[in-house]
Amino acid sequence: MCDSEDEGRRETSPPPPHDPRGDEWPDDGRLSAAIRRPHMAAWGSPLVSAAPAVLTTTSPPPRMAGPAKKRSFVETLHVLFAAPDEKGEKAESRRLKDVLRGLLVRKDSWCQDLLRARLPAASWLPRYALEDLPRDFLAGVAVGFTTVPQSIAYAVVARLPAHYGLYSAIMGPFLYLLLGGSKDVTIGPTAILSLMTGSFVAGRGPEYAVLLTFLCGCAIFAMGLLRMGFLMDFISSPVTAGFTSAAAVTIGSTQLGSLLGYGGRSDSFVGAWQELVSKARETSPWDAALGVATIAVLLLTRKLKDSTKTAGGGGDEVGRARRVLGAALWLLSVGRNALVIVGGAALALVLDLHGVRPFSLTGNITAGFPPLQPPPFSATSDGKEENFLDMAADLGPGVLVVSLIAVLESMTVAKVFAQGKQLDVTQEMLALGVVNLAGSFVGSMPVTGSFSRTAVNNASGVRTPLGGLFTGLLILLTLGLLTDFIAFIPKASLSAVIISAMLFLVEYRMVPLLWRTRKLDLVPFFATFAGCLFLSLDYGILVGALIDVSYILYKSARPSMHVKRLKAGSQDMMLVRMEQGLTYPSAEFFRRAILDRCAPGEEGPLPVVVDGTHIYTIDSTVAKSLKLLKEDLEKRDQPVIFWNWRGSAQTICQGLDPVMRFNFRYGHTVHDLFEDTNETYRHILNTKNAFLEVPVIS
Repeated sequence: MCDSEDEGRRETSPPPPHDPRGDEWPDDGRLSAAIRRPHMAAWGSPLVSAAPAVLTTTSPPPRMAGPAKKRSFVETLHVLFAAPDEKGEKAESRRLKDVLRGLLVRKDSWCQDLLRARLPAASWLPRYALEDLPRDFLAGVAVGFTTVPQSIAYAVVARLPAHYGLYSAIMGPFLYLLLGGSKDVTIGPTAILSLMTGSFVAGRGPEYAVLLTFLCGCAIFAMGLLRMGFLMDFISSPVTAGFTSAAAVTIGSTQLGSLLGYGGRSDSFVGAWQELVSKARETSPWDAALGVATIAVLLLTRKLKDSTKTAGGGGDEVGRARRVLGAALWLLSVGRNALVIVGGAALALVLDLHGVRPFSLTGNITAGFPPLQPPPFSATSDGKEENFLDMAADLGPGVLVVSLIAVLESMTVAKVFAQGKQLDVTQEMLALGVVNLAGSFVGSMPVTGSFSRTAVNNASGVRTPLGGLFTGLLILLTLGLLTDFIAFIPKASLSAVIISAMLFLVEYRMVPLLWRTRKLDLVPFFATFAGCLFLSLDYGILVGALIDVSYILYKSARPSMHVKRLKAGSQDMMLVRMEQGLTYPSAEFFRRAILDRCAPGEEGPLPVVVDGTHIYTIDSTVAKSLKLLKEDLEKRDQPVIFWNWRGSAQTICQGLDPVMRFNFRYGHTVHDLFEDTNETYRHILNTKNAFLEVPVIS
């Protein structure tokens, strides 16, 4: 069969459907259509059977004499992947395998897109460059030096044994490495989440904290699957700042007992200061001195990282010496938490060897790695055996509150360090949910993104998420080798680490900023701040969120509108312009406002033109209000024109009252509505109920 016959046959056959990706397919379009549209042709159809031959030879495939023989599923697999003896079958198998292989390696394959979206490591890990390894290692170790002391301290905040803080820091670095979309974010225990965990599980034992982690992981993962990250948009920046500031003040206040040595146990701001007043005489001079000195060292060494700015300059030797000195000071600043913890523990150990124990110590903690086991679904509380439902009921709203706060913290941190890159909120929520779910199998309390450790990671120059691997290994090393040493850490040192960190979480700059920009935003800020301090953190953020929502509802119910008297040619009129959309809460307000502000004056009734440029959609309630507005104005001999409204709004109004189609007009300027040449339309404006009699002027 010659080429001319093939060309003639192609001319008589319908053209293949256009595919913008056709250049990547090695056929003439028919095989693409058959493979990507299986409902158009079966595997045994002439279209598919003939297509492989077109791929490798210029001669067309032979015409099939009769209907194609349908293959079973097993026979199809045999043709695709086996090597039969028949030459034709073998060629067909090889060519179809090439096509399928092309499907799998195509850059825009949906399966690869899904894999990259839900497993971000599949994007960066195959392209990892070895020159990034030193910076990732340095950043991972620096974050680890910060994570270990903070995790122990935050376990104390949650009223849990110290080793639970280290357990909580295990899964975050390893799993976020694979599932996270940011190279900077670090997942682990945080001060705010630890305080909220302690408020819900206080006096009930660590089993409740681990179960809370499991339930929060399920809730966050479900929120990610349902793409509910938009809920966080309803919490404004003033509310977030007020919550963060109040939480920082509360956490710092609750650490005064350990800092001063009188052992306070209150979890609230008011209770902590009441304990300070009542137990001030029980202050331990040794603990107080160590705590205050530790805070001073932390605040001083925090500024050392700025010394790296002096690196360079002078000769080669001087510049090299300055760079080395700057790097040493920077490492000292980054590892300051670990430095004071190790220093305090070493001092306590030396004094203990001489038989002196002046400090309150952390005490013995469980050595070794945590057991890998399911979270506890039963526990004993106050001598009573409780099942899963009882434990969940005891946690009450804690699951929802802790989950929302965890998502809020993590999303805030991720957005701050996104550096202009697009953030996949859904993937971040899924990653956080998986970390909490997996953490519950190793005895973790709820975890989220940490701002302080993420800042250390970013400042350390991390290149990829691989830095989390070294952070996780350092935590495992601590659990395996250093638990005996951890027992000698003074509680005053841990409290000093927490208090010094909380000093920089108070959003004191927010007050002058809101005063300069929008003073009304100070209301939710101070309401949230006061509610968190004097009620509780969960009620405080609820108060702030309700105030924000009330603002939104008020604006929706009382939209801004402007009414002006204009003269278009020889015709006076009242122009009503809306600054935002119309919804059912504002329907009655809108109608009454127009009736009041467009009332006839000394010059008599004037036409009312309602500009709908900024109104994108309406509902049935608004349409009914527009109909009543039209009827009320016509009773006062005031024609109403709905000018430049969307077609969807006109359709809804016509569905309510077909006559209203005459009230909708369109044009570039209001002068178009009152042109002298449009005598019919001028008759409409000056005749009551004329819309019933005069045809539409297009």
